[in-house]
Amino acid sequence: MGSASILLALAGMLPASYFAIRLFRFRFVSFPEMTPTQIKICGVTNVNDARMCAELGAQMIGLNFYPQSPRYIEPEVARQIVEMLPSHANAVGVFVNGNAYEIRNTANAAGVRCVQLHGDFSPDVGRELAREFRVIQVFSTHPQFRPEDVALFPDCDVLLDAHHPDLRGGTGQTCDWSAARETLRFSQFLILSGGLNAENVAGAIKAVTPHAVDVCSGVESAPGVKNHDAIKDFIAAVRTAERSLAATSASQL
Repeated sequence: MGSASILLALAGMLPASYFAIRLFRFRFVSFPEMTPTQIKICGVTNVNDARMCAELGAQMIGLNFYPQSPRYIEPEVARQIVEMLPSHANAVGVFVNGNAYEIRNTANAAGVRCVQLHGDFSPDVGRELAREFRVIQVFSTHPQFRPEDVALFPDCDVLLDAHHPDLRGGTGQTCDWSAARETLRFSQFLILSGGLNAENVAGAIKAVTPHAVDVCSGVESAPGVKNHDAIKDFIAAVRTAERSLAATSASQL
């Protein structure tokens, strides 16, 4: 039996839902050996900042739906941002706790197709939401964090952030990069967050080699107010780091 026949035979053994899920993820997920590191800029609060982030090359724009956050925006404002984003940029709705019903309603009102979950969510919630959205489950690298714990959320991509006893992101603190590197083994798509800026993102990429990097306070003039020059510097630093890694890899062949 030829290789093509074997593949067809195997395909016949898999349910149709397998291919539907793979196709859905292919729309959003890039593989590090094929494409550049993706960039997520979080805490965007207005159309002007969102447009600039997209024009400079960010693939993900984070919109915060946590009312206690200084970067909170109403779903109606978020929809205005979503509707002006170009096709290469995807809006990510950021949620803290809550249930699947509430998250689904807010995400649909805002028009986002990706949800980022901070807090005490079970794998069941991630699985339910993954039927309709791309789901990013957030973990903090607190002293009890174990990289293998992310494997309990097979339906979710993973974002690693720094631990803070009170705040949910945007703290300016870096996470444990060695733990993040270990987490790559257990996650299908890893976003590195936590205190990143133009000065340290190259070191983070070299240490962790994540699929994407996330920045918030590192490109702000004030909470929720993006500094466009800082965004340019951050994205330039990411691309410079990639070229350096590529050159190093090529020299080792």
